[in-house]
Amino acid sequence: MPMKGSGPATEYREIDRREHGVGWVAYPNERMQRASHAFEVGGDVYVVDPVDVDGLDELLTDLGEVAGVLTLLDRHKRDSADVATRHDVPVYVPNWMSGVASELDAPVERVHVELDDTGVGVHKLVDNRLWQEAVVSVEEHDELIVPESVGTASYFLSSSERLGVHPALRLTPPTKLKRFSPETILVGHGAGVHEDAAEALDDAVSRSRSRTPALYAKIGKEFVFG
Repeated sequence: MPMKGSGPATEYREIDRREHGVGWVAYPNERMQRASHAFEVGGDVYVVDPVDVDGLDELLTDLGEVAGVLTLLDRHKRDSADVATRHDVPVYVPNWMSGVASELDAPVERVHVELDDTGVGVHKLVDNRLWQEAVVSVEEHDELIVPESVGTASYFLSSSERLGVHPALRLTPPTKLKRFSPETILVGHGAGVHEDAAEALDDAVSRSRSRTPALYAKIGKEFVFG
């Protein structure tokens, strides 16, 4: 199983389907399980950190008309520009995030705290020279979208977790996430958490450090023995 899929994506695995949104993994067999999302609010559809794939436009059409694409992590430019250009919409980038807008071959609009006038919050989570990450809070649907700091792909999770902190942040977990208590958490790597999500989030952040040795041992075994 490759760490990251490459080449044109021709099939996807649908995840996180709900009335007002959907997610997909464009390379179902990769270890990274890069997840992309789309949600509808106020009749408009917003696409988050997309990895493009054949059939994506048809999937998005089920929700409505695309109004914009969001880039929430400095490393997640992915196919945002291609998707935005195809739908003739801008890519929204947090106003404090550097080194991203200039690398997107598409119109860019800066986001401060709220996405347009949708009531959707865009909040700073990590901001340093190595890592810039925002989260999106869709209060209308009680959802939180976290692109990188927590995830459900195997290499995020110790044996006792449904949601886990990124291996690189285990010793300095993203405690700002504890201010949120969503019904649903959508992540950038793996399928989302739809049951007792707030509990899973608190557990992941609160016990991140103590579970670090077990997670690192698990990752080592997975990469050595496949």
